[in-house]
Amino acid sequence: MTMRRLSPVDRVFEQIDQAVRTVLAPPPPASRPNPAADLPEAAMTERERRHAAALMRVNHAGEVMAQGLYQGQALTARLDTVRGAMEQAAVEEFDHLAWCEERLAELRDHPSRLGPLWYTGAFVLGAGAGLAGDRWSLGFVSETEAQVISHLEEHLGRLPPADQRSRAIIGQMKLDEAHHGEVAREAGGRPLPAPARRFMAMISRVMTRTAYWI
Repeated sequence: MTMRRLSPVDRVFEQIDQAVRTVLAPPPPASRPNPAADLPEAAMTERERRHAAALMRVNHAGEVMAQGLYQGQALTARLDTVRGAMEQAAVEEFDHLAWCEERLAELRDHPSRLGPLWYTGAFVLGAGAGLAGDRWSLGFVSETEAQVISHLEEHLGRLPPADQRSRAIIGQMKLDEAHHGEVAREAGGRPLPAPARRFMAMISRVMTRTAYWI
């Protein structure tokens, strides 16, 4: 049996459905076990709990943006192989989204209330990268993952020492992001020019500082 190729209109509706499910519905069940599943919940002060939750809210917002980026790039990719790689990466990032949302619930807190904004802005950036060409789009993935890893490492240093559950989740996320970046580079991703890297870093700072509180 042959699979029907999606038309451009089909893909647009598919992206709309993906956006709604990402920002308005609970994430689908993770395809892998939660890295924190076997770790005990630590005793934390109220201040530590709020701080840990705020950092996990930032990570959750970053995963919402990752969905927007990958879906935007998949929509505008020229090669089917690149489109497939973007869609597969988005599926894997759903694990991170589910883990972060689960951890936020454990910490008695909520995801960023600006999820639709994070998704829409990231989708536009991802679509723009895809329109620039597949090699630039892959380079965009590589740079994005490098910056995400930097943020995750910072969060590992800022989390309350006792919060091993959050640390386990972030540690696995870091490994996955490094793999995605490596795959993008091996597929021919071009290094982005310095102005593009600085712009991406600026957008990332705005998101992280805002999502920490909202």
